[in-house]
Amino acid sequence: MAGQLDHQLSRRERQIMDVLFQSGQATAAEIRQGMPDAPSDSAVRTQLRILVEKGHIRHQQDGPRYLYRPTVEKEQAKKSALKRLVKTFFDGSAEQAMAALLDGSTPSLSTAELDRLEGLIQQARAREKE
Repeated sequence: MAGQLDHQLSRRERQIMDVLFQSGQATAAEIRQGMPDAPSDSAVRTQLRILVEKGHIRHQQDGPRYLYRPTVEKEQAKKSALKRLVKTFFDGSAEQAMAALLDGSTPSLSTAELDRLEGLIQQARAREKE
């Protein structure tokens, strides 16, 4: 499902998914409030219906309203989005993406963050040797 999330979403559908990943679950009105340049209420409801049909979200009755939530975990979606970003903007190169993050134009990383990255690199090297 996470791989499908990459290619099958319109801009508005991605905005809805962003709101849902941030909140965990939300009503149509809450989703609309969280969207930039939000479309009409009926347009949001139409997009929600489409996302349910595609299997990206599910809903449950909560009194007179529906609560919507993603069908994939946020962590899965993050990995999928990152892969798409690296493929699109860095020719699939994780090294180029990391270099862009570390080139000094972004906020500097803390010592703890650099240590964590160093540990992850060491783990990747160890896996490569296996």
